[in-house]
Amino acid sequence: MAEKYKPSEIVMLPEQMAHHNHGYNQVVIGLSGQTEFDIEGYGNLVGPGQGCLVSADSEHAFSGLGKNEILVLNVPEVVAPHEYATERVERLFTQSSYFHLDTQVQTLIKALTAEMMASPDDLLLSRACTDTLMCVLQRHFKPVASDRHLPRLNMDIVDQYILQHITRKISVMQLAGLVYLGESQFHLLFKAQTGMTPHHYVLQKRLDLAKQLLTESSLSLAQVAQSCGFGSQSSFTQAFSRCYGMPPAKYRKAL
Repeated sequence: MAEKYKPSEIVMLPEQMAHHNHGYNQVVIGLSGQTEFDIEGYGNLVGPGQGCLVSADSEHAFSGLGKNEILVLNVPEVVAPHEYATERVERLFTQSSYFHLDTQVQTLIKALTAEMMASPDDLLLSRACTDTLMCVLQRHFKPVASDRHLPRLNMDIVDQYILQHITRKISVMQLAGLVYLGESQFHLLFKAQTGMTPHHYVLQKRLDLAKQLLTESSLSLAQVAQSCGFGSQSSFTQAFSRCYGMPPAKYRKAL
């Protein structure tokens, strides 16, 4: 996300998972679409009205699920006395966490982001947005409940659905609906139970089937890609190469 950072900015995350850490606190707020975050092994979805606090130096991974926009607030650890109070900020970032925002703050965010989009290079406006939102965030956000008391997922139901629909796009919303959970709660529980996000789990199922087809069938690479639900042969080749260290054509030739 931000390198030498602006106080606040609106960004779109790519679908390919990336990860890093940085020496300053960060607030991420969903504006549109959905994004996946994993902060030191604690994964969740972030959509409109949701967000996460990323403490300084926390290792975190992130990716977008299709078209998305997020608001990123970059918050230095040391702030001047005339800005928001240092101890209040430190209290907010005692640990990384996910949160929901109430309707009042969501309305404010819409107004501020409209101004930012109209003047993307206005650093004074960028700082003002961060200051304003940090002042109200502490009083209005609601932490996402931990997964300690959530039931275990029936993975047989999930696996069966994935297998039956593997030629198509499979959304987190569809998988969550199978077990009567909301998307965020499902994502949280799924990550805790399987060690990976639903998005990566489905991708791995597609790649496992692709390996099987490359080994046992004479389908062309384009046909294998289509049979496993990839949008194109190119996206299939990229995903397969990232996972197995070689393109599918080379893998088949080496058999």
